[in-house]
Amino acid sequence: MVPQLNVVRIKFKKGEQRKFLKEVLIKLNCPTLRAFEQFGFNVPYSTMKNYFSEERNLPEQFFNDLISLSKLDKKKFHFETLEDNFGQKIGGKKSKRN
Repeated sequence: MVPQLNVVRIKFKKGEQRKFLKEVLIKLNCPTLRAFEQFGFNVPYSTMKNYFSEERNLPEQFFNDLISLSKLDKKKFHFETLEDNFGQKIGGKKSKRN
């Protein structure tokens, strides 16, 4: 049996996650997402593109690492935290049959 990791996600309003990542890139003096790999995060480029295009929500740990590395103020951004099973709840509600 594989232990499940509890991954809390950070959800921004539409357009805010991209804005956050742009500010991090500017603070770290990275011209592109590819240049971001130099900081040693184990995040594939395709996943970074998904975060940037807001197709995926940021994991809380990654968000906290970006905040501490770039020294940005967390209070400046409006976001909410989602439980680790937020998608499962929605899928379960949609799949119920009457």
